[in-house]
Amino acid sequence: MPLIDLLPSDATLTQILPGHVVFAQGDQGGVMYVLIEGEAQILLDGKVVETVRAGGIVGEMALIDAGPRSATAIAKTRCVLVPIDERRFNELVAQRPEFALEVMRSLVHRLRRMDVER
Repeated sequence: MPLIDLLPSDATLTQILPGHVVFAQGDQGGVMYVLIEGEAQILLDGKVVETVRAGGIVGEMALIDAGPRSATAIAKTRCVLVPIDERRFNELVAQRPEFALEVMRSLVHRLRRMDVER
């Protein structure tokens, strides 16, 4: 099931204009984002490694392990995002276990692709 369909109807929406930074590599991360509309580019050391489209997520690693951001996310187009902080993440996981499974699938897919591209 798409992550968008698992979000509560009262989810807060944030707009980011094209070219603006969602978060930067090395920043402290306490929020992940679900893209509702638009495309965001993920950059690792300044190189584009992925384009995330509506329904995808960014920033999940730093939320899960409370470490610094491992990459930068920049809005390629106008993006509408749902920010999910740790409290909301834990609520979603408790109420909708399939949310956790979708986040894990996305994370595994991204890691496998990065391994292949090395």
